[in-house]
Parts: sequence; structure tokens; C-alpha cells
Amino acid sequence: SAAKAGIVPPGRERTEIRDAGDTPVRVQHAAPYLTIQEGAAYARVVEIDLATLGPQISAPHFVDNVVDLGELGRVAIDVVYIGTCTNGRYEDMRAAAEILRGRRVAATTRLVVVPASSESLRLAAEDGTLSTLLTAGAAIGTPGCGACIGRHMGVLGPNETCLFTGNRNFRGRMGSPEAQIYLASPEVAAATALTGYITHPADIVRSHERP
Repeated sequence: SAAKAGIVPPGRERTEIRDAGDTPVRVQHAAPYLTIQEGAAYARVVEIDLATLGPQISAPHFVDNVVDLGELGRVAIDVVYIGTCTNGRYEDMRAAAEILRGRRVAATTRLVVVPASSESLRLAAEDGTLSTLLTAGAAIGTPGCGACIGRHMGVLGPNETCLFTGNRNFRGRMGSPEAQIYLASPEVAAATALTGYITHPADIVRSHERP
């Protein structure tokens, strides 16, 4: 059987962010528990240089159908869905808002944001994250499952293609069995909402930096 998840020890950059204090409490206290144990024995060692990895995308219709974003080509997206229990936390919405700030969602794409909890929604409202998302053109849903249970708030129609920050993309999961669901990070989702097709966040940043 294959691994379903992995934990990457925080590097220097993540540690600096933690020490700056502008990060959730759970991250501030996580580093000591995520270090590699000296002298630990492993059945197998696989080394991956994370600096060489681009954003990873789960293509339809299985979560382990993973490809590098750069290998996908141009995939048009009808609905970008940020949230529910996975990647709907306050910090996820804030990350998306930073990319969307001062920009508008593509005319061909709908952006739906469903916070993971009422606490995440409250924090996003207090610091202006919610306002940034709304100004960009997002529709904000009630905290909870949303379309991830295939019943409400952004349910997909036949032949629609969705980029979802959730953890399941099985056929019919978010509505019509004829819909296509791609899984990605909140940052990729935000960049995609701006262009209307699956987009690397760095492309948005670079376009903003051009004179």
C-alpha cells in the first residue's frame, strides 16, 4: 500500500515566520514536535528536494491522481471552491485574499468561499480578509460542508469543472457525476479564480511586478 500523508519538518523560512509571531498558535508550538529524531530507524528513506517541486494538483477522479501543475496544460475552470473542513481555515482564506487583493475574479469563473468554522469566519471578518474576498467577487457561504457533500452552496452542474481546496474529488462528490473536480491549495485556487484556468500563483505575482 502507498502512503496517504507525509509530514515535512519546518525549514528555516517557516521557523522565521513562526518566530515573528504573525502565525497561528498551533504553528508556533508545532516545530519541536516535527523534527527528525536522531538515531531513528526507517524501513525506507525517500529524499525529495521540496525546492524543486511545483504546486501539486489532484486531477479527476481520484485524490492520488497527482500531477505537477506545470504538466497540466491550460485547464479552464468554471468554479473555484475554497474551503470546507480542509483548507477553509482562517489562514487559508487569508493566503487566498493576499493574492486576490486589488484584483477581480475572471468573468468566466465563480469563486465560492466556505469557512471551515465560525471562528475562522470571525477572524477573517475582523482583519479585513473577508472584505478583500468579497471585493474580489467571491461568494461567502455559511461555515460547514458546503458543496463537498453535494447538496448546497455551489453544487456543480453537468460538465462543469471545479478547482477545489478540499480533500475529495470522486465522481459526483460535489454534485453532477458529469462534473470534473481538481484539488489544489488555496494559493493555486486564488490565482486560478483570477485567470479562469489553473494557474501557478507565481504567475500572478510576476505579472503584478512587471512595470
